[in-house]
Amino acid sequence: MLLSTLLMSALLVQDSIEWSERELKIINSLSPSLDGVALPSSPSNRFADDPGAAALGQKLFFASSLSPSGTISCASCHDPEIGWGDGLPVSRGAGENIFNAPTVLNSAHGRWKFWDGRSDSLWSQALQPIEGEVEMNSSRTFVLHEIVNDSDLSSGWEAVFGDLPSKEEMEGIPANACPQEVSPANPFADPITPSSDPRHQAWLDMEVADQQMVSGYFAKFGKAIEAYERRLIPGPSSFDYWSADLRGEEPVAEYDFGNSEQRGLKFFIGAGQCLSCHFGPMLTDGEFHNVGLSLPEGSELPDEGRPDGIRKLRISPFNGRGTFSDAQDWDSNQHLLYMFYNEHTFGAYKTPSLRNVSRTAPYGHDGRFPDLRSVLEFYSELPGLPPIGHREETLLPLLLGEEEMDDLLAFLMSLEGAPIPAPLRTLAAPER
Repeated sequence: MLLSTLLMSALLVQDSIEWSERELKIINSLSPSLDGVALPSSPSNRFADDPGAAALGQKLFFASSLSPSGTISCASCHDPEIGWGDGLPVSRGAGENIFNAPTVLNSAHGRWKFWDGRSDSLWSQALQPIEGEVEMNSSRTFVLHEIVNDSDLSSGWEAVFGDLPSKEEMEGIPANACPQEVSPANPFADPITPSSDPRHQAWLDMEVADQQMVSGYFAKFGKAIEAYERRLIPGPSSFDYWSADLRGEEPVAEYDFGNSEQRGLKFFIGAGQCLSCHFGPMLTDGEFHNVGLSLPEGSELPDEGRPDGIRKLRISPFNGRGTFSDAQDWDSNQHLLYMFYNEHTFGAYKTPSLRNVSRTAPYGHDGRFPDLRSVLEFYSELPGLPPIGHREETLLPLLLGEEEMDDLLAFLMSLEGAPIPAPLRTLAAPER
């Protein structure tokens, strides 16, 4: 039976749960196809869908040799065995971060990256943890040296991007150098207020031409990582199979989506008003909201959230309009025209996707919620006040009863998709 046929009926009864025409349309919008949703294009990265770049990016993603300690890789905070996160409240690398590490599953979807949206592409996002002092504490020159000196990485690189500098040419490049993070309030921070970090001092001693050369290679490094991460798309979930069954698609695999899951879905798309922020196939609007999280006891005042992200993105040389983008025109970067902040965006962080949410605990931008039940308890009561900005004005307490809580949890658990294929989960990239 086709969806159009189903919608001709005022109500559809499935396992004793009644669905109205409006609800069926919403369900179809959340799960339109078992084939998944087409990946958005990545104009600023012409290698985004290059299989060779993806194979190289996979090796780089798992390479702990790219950190000076030799112990930290992208996979350290995005572990395939822990929902492609790290299972910690806030991520830990060379030090302790202030943010929870988001999963990289389905990360190709959405135009903003990081909790505050300070990157507008996966490739530019991948660059920042490399040089983050509490993350890998590495640098663009360190990464380039490692790639040049590793025969496997260098051969993969040259097959995709062309020639690398020779080892002799790299002798004049510092072993570990990167620019100081530029402050939005002072975009000329490097020469005026040089950091005591030896990486930053070494960068200032480099010739400008060498800085540009190294940064160009660093951008390509990020583009290879993006090509790999675009492949990290889980298969259908129980909810998707049930939705397909509802549309009359055949064959449909076995799935577990019973009355509790269906009641949770009905509340989610109806009385709970969860669709205000969690809609579409990725179950997120991809934008930024202040949900009113109070400041944990003993914590310092947090950053500003979205306003801080906007300021950093505007001055980043790696944004879609920057020197290293493969599509610098405004037509390809219209999203950069519409960044703004006001009193409604202070303390706002990005709405996460609910796909595979059962595997990505703990939750919240600061990882304060250990499990999904504690998240629902927060939204049930909305306790406390935010330390900066104000709570989203459309957000009201859900006042959940125990059965409603259990049903919502059952629905959220049903959003876990089939795992990423084994060849994409390890250091060894699959054959191209």
